[in-house]
Amino acid sequence: MWKEIVTLFRSQGPLQEAYDEAILMLRASHDMFDHAVKQLHAEGALESDIYKRDRQLNKYERSVRRKIVTHMSVSSKPDINLGLVLTAIVIDIERIGDYTKNIVELAGAVPGPFDGLELHGEVAEIEKNMARMFDDIVPALEGPDEARARAIIGSHTIIASKVDDQVRALCASEALSGRSGHAVTVALYLRYLKRVSAHLKNVATSVVNPYYRIGFREKGSSPSG
Repeated sequence: MWKEIVTLFRSQGPLQEAYDEAILMLRASHDMFDHAVKQLHAEGALESDIYKRDRQLNKYERSVRRKIVTHMSVSSKPDINLGLVLTAIVIDIERIGDYTKNIVELAGAVPGPFDGLELHGEVAEIEKNMARMFDDIVPALEGPDEARARAIIGSHTIIASKVDDQVRALCASEALSGRSGHAVTVALYLRYLKRVSAHLKNVATSVVNPYYRIGFREKGSSPSG
Protein backbone atom coordinates (compact mmCIF):
# COMPACT_ATOMS: atom_id res chain seq x y z
CA MET A 1 0.00 0.00 0.00
CA TRP A 2 2.63 2.55 1.09
CA LYS A 3 4.89 1.70 -1.86
CA GLU A 4 2.13 2.68 -4.26
CA ILE A 5 1.45 5.84 -2.28
CA VAL A 6 5.12 6.91 -2.36
CA THR A 7 5.22 6.29 -6.11
CA LEU A 8 2.21 8.55 -6.59
CA PHE A 9 3.63 11.20 -4.26
CA ARG A 10 6.71 11.36 -6.46
CA SER A 11 4.71 11.78 -9.64
CA GLN A 12 2.35 14.61 -8.66
CA GLY A 13 3.35 18.27 -8.13
CA PRO A 14 1.61 19.61 -5.00
CA LEU A 15 1.42 16.20 -3.35
CA GLN A 16 5.11 15.54 -3.95
CA GLU A 17 5.92 18.91 -2.40
CA ALA A 18 3.66 18.08 0.55
CA TYR A 19 5.36 14.69 0.99
CA ASP A 20 8.81 16.32 0.87
CA GLU A 21 7.76 18.81 3.54
CA ALA A 22 6.45 15.99 5.75
CA ILE A 23 9.90 14.39 5.56
CA LEU A 24 11.46 17.76 6.45
CA MET A 25 9.10 17.90 9.44
CA LEU A 26 10.31 14.50 10.62
CA ARG A 27 13.96 15.52 10.33
CA ALA A 28 13.24 18.77 12.17
CA SER A 29 11.38 16.97 14.97
CA HIS A 30 14.36 14.59 15.33
CA ASP A 31 16.72 17.56 15.76
CA MET A 32 14.32 19.12 18.26
CA PHE A 33 14.13 15.92 20.30
CA ASP A 34 17.93 15.51 20.38
CA HIS A 35 18.27 19.12 21.52
CA ALA A 36 15.62 18.69 24.23
CA VAL A 37 17.29 15.59 25.68
CA LYS A 38 20.68 17.35 25.73
CA GLN A 39 19.04 20.33 27.43
CA LEU A 40 17.61 18.13 30.18
CA HIS A 41 20.95 16.41 30.82
CA ALA A 42 23.11 19.55 30.54
CA GLU A 43 25.17 20.79 33.49
CA GLY A 44 24.07 24.35 32.74
CA ALA A 45 21.34 25.93 30.68
CA LEU A 46 21.85 25.60 26.93
CA GLU A 47 20.81 28.29 24.53
CA SER A 48 17.44 27.09 23.28
CA ASP A 49 15.45 28.12 20.24
CA ILE A 50 12.87 25.41 20.82
CA TYR A 51 9.91 27.77 20.44
CA LYS A 52 11.23 29.05 17.13
CA ARG A 53 11.71 25.46 15.97
CA ASP A 54 8.22 24.54 17.09
CA ARG A 55 6.76 27.46 15.15
CA GLN A 56 8.64 26.28 12.05
CA LEU A 57 7.16 22.81 12.52
CA ASN A 58 3.70 24.37 12.69
CA LYS A 59 4.43 26.29 9.47
CA TYR A 60 5.40 23.07 7.74
CA GLU A 61 2.13 21.47 8.83
CA ARG A 62 0.08 24.36 7.49
CA SER A 63 2.05 24.30 4.25
CA VAL A 64 1.41 20.57 3.80
CA ARG A 65 -2.30 21.09 4.36
CA ARG A 66 -2.35 23.97 1.90
CA LYS A 67 -0.65 21.87 -0.79
CA ILE A 68 -3.12 19.03 -0.21
CA VAL A 69 -6.02 21.46 -0.68
CA THR A 70 -4.34 22.77 -3.85
CA HIS A 71 -4.07 19.23 -5.18
CA MET A 72 -7.71 18.55 -4.43
CA SER A 73 -8.72 21.80 -6.14
CA VAL A 74 -6.69 21.71 -9.34
CA SER A 75 -6.35 18.00 -10.09
CA SER A 76 -8.88 16.54 -12.48
CA LYS A 77 -8.67 13.27 -10.55
CA PRO A 78 -7.62 14.16 -7.00
CA ASP A 79 -6.45 11.27 -4.83
CA ILE A 80 -8.28 11.77 -1.57
CA ASN A 81 -6.55 8.79 0.08
CA LEU A 82 -3.10 10.31 -0.41
CA GLY A 83 -4.21 13.60 1.07
CA LEU A 84 -5.73 11.88 4.09
CA VAL A 85 -2.60 9.83 4.74
CA LEU A 86 -0.33 12.87 4.59
CA THR A 87 -2.66 14.86 6.83
CA ALA A 88 -2.62 12.08 9.43
CA ILE A 89 1.17 11.90 9.38
CA VAL A 90 1.84 15.61 9.82
CA ILE A 91 -0.58 15.83 12.74
CA ASP A 92 1.51 13.24 14.60
CA ILE A 93 4.77 14.96 13.68
CA GLU A 94 3.47 18.29 14.96
CA ARG A 95 2.55 16.65 18.25
CA ILE A 96 6.13 15.35 18.57
CA GLY A 97 7.21 18.99 18.49
CA ASP A 98 4.80 19.86 21.28
CA TYR A 99 6.08 17.13 23.61
CA THR A 100 9.68 17.99 22.75
CA LYS A 101 8.91 21.56 23.82
CA ASN A 102 7.54 20.16 27.09
CA ILE A 103 10.86 18.38 27.72
CA VAL A 104 12.76 21.65 27.30
CA GLU A 105 10.31 23.37 29.66
CA LEU A 106 10.89 20.57 32.17
CA ALA A 107 14.65 21.11 31.82
CA GLY A 108 14.14 24.75 32.71
CA ALA A 109 12.27 23.81 35.88
CA VAL A 110 14.86 21.30 37.12
CA PRO A 111 17.82 22.58 39.15
CA GLY A 112 20.89 21.04 37.54
CA PRO A 113 21.08 18.12 35.09
CA PHE A 114 18.44 15.42 35.07
CA ASP A 115 19.03 12.67 37.64
CA GLY A 116 16.73 9.67 37.69
CA LEU A 117 18.68 8.12 40.60
CA GLU A 118 17.82 4.40 40.71
CA LEU A 119 15.69 4.76 37.56
CA HIS A 120 18.41 6.58 35.63
CA GLY A 121 19.55 3.45 33.78
CA GLU A 122 15.99 2.57 32.76
CA VAL A 123 15.39 6.08 31.42
CA ALA A 124 18.70 6.02 29.52
CA GLU A 125 17.71 2.76 27.85
CA ILE A 126 14.40 4.26 26.72
CA GLU A 127 16.28 7.26 25.32
CA LYS A 128 18.55 4.92 23.32
CA ASN A 129 15.55 3.03 21.93
CA MET A 130 13.90 6.28 20.92
CA ALA A 131 17.09 7.47 19.20
CA ARG A 132 16.91 4.32 17.06
CA MET A 133 13.25 4.98 16.30
CA PHE A 134 14.06 8.48 15.10
CA ASP A 135 16.99 7.18 13.04
CA ASP A 136 14.74 4.62 11.34
CA ILE A 137 11.54 6.57 10.71
CA VAL A 138 12.63 8.55 7.63
CA PRO A 139 14.25 5.52 5.91
CA ALA A 140 11.10 3.53 6.72
CA LEU A 141 8.97 6.07 4.86
CA GLU A 142 11.36 6.81 2.02
CA GLY A 143 12.21 3.16 1.31
CA PRO A 144 9.52 2.28 1.89
CA ASP A 145 10.80 -0.26 4.41
CA GLU A 146 8.13 -2.30 6.17
CA ALA A 147 10.69 -4.12 8.35
CA ARG A 148 11.94 -0.81 9.78
CA ALA A 149 8.38 0.37 10.27
CA ARG A 150 7.48 -2.79 12.20
CA ALA A 151 10.64 -2.45 14.30
CA ILE A 152 9.56 1.09 15.26
CA ILE A 153 6.09 -0.15 16.17
CA GLY A 154 7.63 -2.94 18.26
CA SER A 155 9.97 -0.49 20.00
CA HIS A 156 7.03 1.64 21.04
CA THR A 157 5.31 -1.38 22.57
CA ILE A 158 8.41 -2.05 24.69
CA ILE A 159 8.84 1.61 25.66
CA ALA A 160 5.17 2.03 26.59
CA SER A 161 5.31 -1.04 28.84
CA LYS A 162 8.51 0.12 30.57
CA VAL A 163 7.14 3.61 31.13
CA ASP A 164 3.88 2.30 32.56
CA ASP A 165 5.77 -0.01 34.95
CA GLN A 166 8.04 2.78 36.16
CA VAL A 167 5.24 5.31 36.59
CA ARG A 168 3.28 2.74 38.62
CA ALA A 169 6.38 2.22 40.80
CA LEU A 170 6.68 5.97 41.31
CA CYS A 171 3.01 6.35 42.22
CA ALA A 172 3.25 3.46 44.71
CA SER A 173 6.45 4.93 46.26
CA GLU A 174 8.31 1.78 45.23
CA ALA A 175 10.87 3.98 43.46
CA LEU A 176 12.36 7.34 44.54
CA SER A 177 10.40 7.09 47.78
CA GLY A 178 10.61 10.30 49.81
CA ARG A 179 12.19 12.22 46.93
CA SER A 180 9.17 13.96 45.50
CA GLY A 181 11.11 16.40 43.32
CA HIS A 182 12.98 13.64 41.53
CA ALA A 183 9.85 11.51 41.32
CA VAL A 184 7.80 14.25 39.66
CA THR A 185 10.58 15.04 37.19
CA VAL A 186 11.10 11.41 36.22
CA ALA A 187 7.36 10.73 35.92
CA LEU A 188 6.80 13.73 33.66
CA TYR A 189 9.83 12.93 31.50
CA LEU A 190 8.76 9.30 31.12
CA ARG A 191 5.29 10.38 30.02
CA TYR A 192 6.70 12.82 27.46
CA LEU A 193 9.00 10.10 26.10
CA LYS A 194 6.09 7.71 25.82
CA ARG A 195 4.00 10.24 23.90
CA VAL A 196 6.81 11.04 21.46
CA SER A 197 7.32 7.31 20.97
CA ALA A 198 3.59 6.84 20.34
CA HIS A 199 3.51 9.51 17.64
CA LEU A 200 6.55 7.99 15.93
CA LYS A 201 4.73 4.67 16.04
CA ASN A 202 1.66 6.24 14.48
CA VAL A 203 3.74 7.58 11.59
CA ALA A 204 5.35 4.16 11.13
CA THR A 205 1.96 2.45 10.92
CA SER A 206 1.27 4.39 7.72
CA VAL A 207 3.86 2.15 6.01
CA VAL A 208 2.11 -1.12 6.89
CA ASN A 209 -1.55 -0.07 7.31
CA PRO A 210 -4.24 1.46 5.09
CA TYR A 211 -5.39 4.96 6.02
CA TYR A 212 -8.21 3.89 8.31
CA ARG A 213 -5.79 1.85 10.47
CA ILE A 214 -3.04 4.48 10.82
CA GLY A 215 -2.15 4.70 14.50
CA PHE A 216 -3.48 1.20 15.21
CA ARG A 217 -1.74 -2.18 15.27
CA GLU A 218 -1.32 -4.01 12.00
CA LYS A 219 -4.22 -6.30 11.22
CA GLY A 220 -3.33 -9.88 12.03
CA SER A 221 -0.55 -8.95 14.48
CA SER A 222 -0.74 -9.84 18.15
CA PRO A 223 -2.09 -7.15 20.52
CA SER A 224 1.36 -6.81 22.09
CA GLY A 225 3.13 -6.54 18.73
